[in-house]
Amino acid sequence: MASGQLSRAEALAYSGCRHACHMMLYCDTETQLFGRLPIRHIILMQMRFDGLLGFPGGFVNPSKETLEAGLSRELLEELGVALPVVVEDHVDSCHAPASSSLITHFYVKKMEEEQIREVERAAACTATDHGQEVLGMVRVPLYTMKGGGGLASFLSHSFIGNARSQLVDALLRLHLVAPEELHKALTHSLKIHTHTAEDLQAALALTDRNRKRF
Repeated sequence: MASGQLSRAEALAYSGCRHACHMMLYCDTETQLFGRLPIRHIILMQMRFDGLLGFPGGFVNPSKETLEAGLSRELLEELGVALPVVVEDHVDSCHAPASSSLITHFYVKKMEEEQIREVERAAACTATDHGQEVLGMVRVPLYTMKGGGGLASFLSHSFIGNARSQLVDALLRLHLVAPEELHKALTHSLKIHTHTAEDLQAALALTDRNRKRF
């Protein structure tokens, strides 16, 4: 077991901790972007209310419900469909970054492509949290385009907690992306971060100049 990770039983044995469960839903697909770039797999994430990317899910109280029952409840609220969650879907548990009082539990479920599409439709039409806690579902682009667009650009966005590392680990664990391809995407993502920081500095300077006019 990797450093910092806990078994499901070890995580539940901790006292005085909050628990949060999240799930990655994915499927295989034969569709192509622009009729030439294989999409390969559809992986769902969501844009949260705070502008960060994450996986659907939320807080669970193990003293009142099982982790799986709590996660299923959260998925219904955020996705608008009832999805069964079983212990076998559990991937790992660990303490949240910079917090010893929060334990995160990560689950992965493979579905059929039509089921994934139904989740996307329901999340926008019937989910009670749509437009509030959840601003919309997004797909993770696993392809790489000229100039670095695709996976590298996606990984350069801001993620909540350990969601980015959960995604990367799942991509490797499930062999959805080759290690060398993922390494290249992450390397390019770091370069994008540098350019983004420069753009933010320029935008900040622009607002400073405008503030001084008033």
